[in-house]
Amino acid sequence: MKMNEDLKKAQAQMKSGVITVEGFLGYDDRDLATIIQHDEEEMARLNLDWEVVGQAMHDLLKKGSDGLGEPISVDKKWLVHVDETRGTLPSPWAGEGIFHKVNCEVRRLDKEGKPEGKILLFNELSLNMLEKHHFLQGRGSHFRLEPSDVKTVLGMWG
Repeated sequence: MKMNEDLKKAQAQMKSGVITVEGFLGYDDRDLATIIQHDEEEMARLNLDWEVVGQAMHDLLKKGSDGLGEPISVDKKWLVHVDETRGTLPSPWAGEGIFHKVNCEVRRLDKEGKPEGKILLFNELSLNMLEKHHFLQGRGSHFRLEPSDVKTVLGMWG
């Protein structure tokens, strides 16, 4: 994948202090095309389908919203905490809209119903970037979605 003009503009918007204080790239010094290509390869290696992952995350966000800001058990498989913060975030990709700051934290539950170690933290903007651009954010980013963590927490073993 090559760095085209759209990717260059998006990457400039992702830097710390432009849209958010921390930005979307963390300590990752790779260019955006390389980050996306690496994550696409890793998702394929783990046999994870972008559309299936996105739908599962949307479902957890929706079901977790029933907790009204409190963590709830979803399908006896996940502990989901959804909260909304004031304000909105624009997409770093021009013209893709504004997203509410609705954060979702998901942890897998063990057989006794206790939360396991790995956590997925995402928001509406994270989901948009995952679905439309296969961008999981840079290494060290607060909302980085590691493909191996996605597979573990969502329980996608296929």
